[in-house]
Amino acid sequence: MNKNNVYILEDRGLLYINGDDAKEFLQNIITNNIDNVSEVKSCFSALLTPQGKYLYDFIIIKHKLGYFLDCEKKNIENLYKQLNLYKLRSNVDILNLSNEFVVANLTKEKFLELVNSKDEVGFTIKFREDPILLDPRSDKLGARLVINLEKLYLSIKKLGLNVSDASEYYNYSHELGIAQIDTNKLQDKIFGIECNFEELNGIDFKKGCYVGQENTARIKLKDKLNKRLFAVKLKEGQITGDEITFDNKNIGKLLINNKNPFALLKLENKKFNFDADLRCGDAKIKALKPNWL
Repeated sequence: MNKNNVYILEDRGLLYINGDDAKEFLQNIITNNIDNVSEVKSCFSALLTPQGKYLYDFIIIKHKLGYFLDCEKKNIENLYKQLNLYKLRSNVDILNLSNEFVVANLTKEKFLELVNSKDEVGFTIKFREDPILLDPRSDKLGARLVINLEKLYLSIKKLGLNVSDASEYYNYSHELGIAQIDTNKLQDKIFGIECNFEELNGIDFKKGCYVGQENTARIKLKDKLNKRLFAVKLKEGQITGDEITFDNKNIGKLLINNKNPFALLKLENKKFNFDADLRCGDAKIKALKPNWL
């Protein structure tokens, strides 16, 4: 991607969580350690079911007295409701700021040109008082700017950036094996650890309890991770159905079926044959090997 490109991610939504109990509230329910989030460090995390199944994933950014949660916009209302269910009597305010704030993506190269930047995933600086962070999942995803919509285009101009088609960014994310579109299709169908959240810096196995922690820790400690979410690409034909086979044996299921599809695939001795031609209905598909594996 061109160093001076910027991608406005209109499919992202933002919640803002503040109040005296905000930090403790998040720490008790999310997969990562909120103690590591500061003005100069952001993190990737998730909210799971009590059984450890995927519900939502998001990036957490410290901002003023609270925290931004950067989540896929189509999930934002349900995430808002879910967080309010857990709030109980906590002194916490949860605001949906998706109509006021926006997320924009810029390249790692551009980020590293900025004053006080650092080549470290999750590292966060301010530009005109707005947070810019190197993506905590992978530095190859570049940096994210969280900004009030009214300030967006002036900041883009001051950064010397050119607005480009966001599909270029999402195609690249697919190549990296990081799902960001239609993640609601994963809900309650896949364990959080099967979403590669450990490899994407989204789970802290040393923190205390959180929702879904027991099964997540058991899968990790007993080495029971036998399936993973992988990006797949169409080689020929048309995808019909969701069952994925190899040599007439069922080896997985297509969970996200859009132009950047993802499938949950079985591992053989903790590995996967990325050279294999797989079948999904009438289509021939291939799993993409992510750089973090």
